[in-house]
Amino acid sequence: MEIDLFIPCFIDQIYPDTAFNVVKLLKKAGVTVNYNPEQTCCGQPAYNSGYWDETKSLAKKFIKDFPGDRLIVSPSASCTGFIKNYYSELFTKNDLEYAIQLKLRTRLFELTDFLVNKIKFTDFGASFPHKVSYHDACTALREYGVKKEPRELLSKVKGLELIEMEETATCCGFGGTFSAKFKSISSAMTEQKVEHALNTGAEYIISTESSCILNLEGYIKKNNIPIKPIHIADILASGWE
Repeated sequence: MEIDLFIPCFIDQIYPDTAFNVVKLLKKAGVTVNYNPEQTCCGQPAYNSGYWDETKSLAKKFIKDFPGDRLIVSPSASCTGFIKNYYSELFTKNDLEYAIQLKLRTRLFELTDFLVNKIKFTDFGASFPHKVSYHDACTALREYGVKKEPRELLSKVKGLELIEMEETATCCGFGGTFSAKFKSISSAMTEQKVEHALNTGAEYIISTESSCILNLEGYIKKNNIPIKPIHIADILASGWE
């Protein structure tokens, strides 16, 4: 199978090693990966801030950057969920892009969904001998519907002990610009999320979303808390070459 890879802004700019691990995983799963270096943002930050004209420009570029019929895989349910659910609001039926974005929805897959449900490849022979807890990111759970897939993949990782935290589906406090506009509320939510993870005795908080990881990491480092957030792709790529 041959796919196009979409790497979201946060991973491209802040966690590039995660992007390389995604490629590593897909290749081991027997997938041929195409990467268009011209790709940029899907437009979600602009959309959430009310800048719909700017979002439409980015959506047009995304459509241009991913032509054809190949499936598109991305290590972010937030970005894929946004494109699937909200691109249709940016275009009218008279726009050339309207019909294209309808087809685009069927081509997009979040990484864990693609691995578990599309190609049914769940065991990478990964090893990660640590206690971990999983954070169900808001957009991954509610906008895309990812829940069992990450857990199924983690169940195949040697030495990994998954301990579910209390209120695992509660927001980490990021919410895009929410964390900037409502700093106090956001910080309290982040504190609660980290406390729930710490109470499990976990050494790591796992998520499918780099935005959540960035938010949690900032709070954890600032307060010198002994737990680390990590993307699921980095876990699955551990312990093998």
